[in-house]
Amino acid sequence: MTNNLVRSLLSFRSINPLGGLMRAFSIMYTARCTATGDHNGRVVCDDDRSHLDVKLTKPKELGGSGGSGTNPEELFAAGYSACFLAAMGLAAQNLKKSLPSASSVSAAVSIGKHDNGNYGFKVELTVKIPNAKQADADALVKAAHNICPYSHATRNNIDVKIKTIT
Repeated sequence: MTNNLVRSLLSFRSINPLGGLMRAFSIMYTARCTATGDHNGRVVCDDDRSHLDVKLTKPKELGGSGGSGTNPEELFAAGYSACFLAAMGLAAQNLKKSLPSASSVSAAVSIGKHDNGNYGFKVELTVKIPNAKQADADALVKAAHNICPYSHATRNNIDVKIKTIT
């Protein structure tokens, strides 16, 4: 009962339980997915299975079978790379620059343990912007990193390295 009251009060006052005030937030879209069956289950979109319905398989490196299927780290890499590419498009518009259609973002998401025993991630983004001047590409990537919601979520929480190739 007390925990529910505290959660309600924190939510009502828009206070982040980790400290600090939360910013105002206007929802534009909500994705809802459900995972079942641990690392050997499925993840499906709740509103329409045709959007996402994938088998989960634990990688061999983490003690799993490594069979066909995906895992949370691959889904995170897919989401971050796609979101960052979209943010680059918006950044290009804002900077009044063109983004070549052959541009790409690859994400490498590594899972491991911190020295305190807690699990964590490291991310490496490789951004390719063909035929761009390096200074223009760097400015575009910097702007995209400030726009991308994944970058906001990981900032000061996960080590993210970005490499830009022209």
